[in-house]
Amino acid sequence: MSHPVEEVRLSLPHIELAAHLFGPEDGQPVIALHGWLDNANSFARLAPKLHGLRIVALDMAGHGHSGHRPVGAGYALWDYVYDVLRVAEQLGWKRFSLLGHSLGAIVSIVLAGALPERVTRLALIDGVIPPTGSGENAAERLGMALQAQLELQDKRKSVHPTLDRAIEARMKGLVAVSREAAELLAQRGLMPVPGGYTWRSDNRLTLPSPLRLTEEQAMAFIRRIACPAQLVVAEQGMLAQHKDLLDRLPFNLEHLPGGHHLHLNDEAGATLVADCFNRFFSMP
Repeated sequence: MSHPVEEVRLSLPHIELAAHLFGPEDGQPVIALHGWLDNANSFARLAPKLHGLRIVALDMAGHGHSGHRPVGAGYALWDYVYDVLRVAEQLGWKRFSLLGHSLGAIVSIVLAGALPERVTRLALIDGVIPPTGSGENAAERLGMALQAQLELQDKRKSVHPTLDRAIEARMKGLVAVSREAAELLAQRGLMPVPGGYTWRSDNRLTLPSPLRLTEEQAMAFIRRIACPAQLVVAEQGMLAQHKDLLDRLPFNLEHLPGGHHLHLNDEAGATLVADCFNRFFSMP
């Protein structure tokens, strides 16, 4: 029996988030979290291929059709973690699994390490811990971030004259994606403005982080995870070059061909990731 995607809005006490619902109502509860500057359509290919799961694929705050943080607020990693907890509370899910790609995988790791009793499984795609920093650079980094925040008010978003030009720009972004992937992300990420199209995402998402965890702090979250975890490593992605980190992870690792967005770039990649995660979620 097919279960088509459903669009929902979640009115949390502090922000309104948009989401896609996939799968049967009685399926295993899963919250899916996309990568930086992406949106819920990151899972448009993958989620329908996953069996027996009730997936809530969020537009994270500041992305897609979700609300932006209030003036003066930012997008710290732990604020995303709090959003996910609030979503789970609203859904009545005391225990749930997390499916995360890139930034979404990092948020999943932090939540599962901070509150291990809440998370039953972790399904991760090409993301683990945030970029780390050394303690002696903390003051310099904060100064850089504060200056960037001051300068942001004078910056305007790029306006692309046509939808096609906007899609082409996304294809060539910081992390390149296929045209089909860019089109899917554009469906939820673009909006018409005078002169063409621009992305809905909050400008503040591009600001540098004012604070980075040290590697010791980041790995402390890994060590506290108490649930089974499956990490898909894209062979042409961002994690494959960090072999030392991968060797230290107490996770099941699956190396699959493809780039950082292998679950979205094409049907073949989505099928490979789905096969991996279907085995993972069916384990006792």
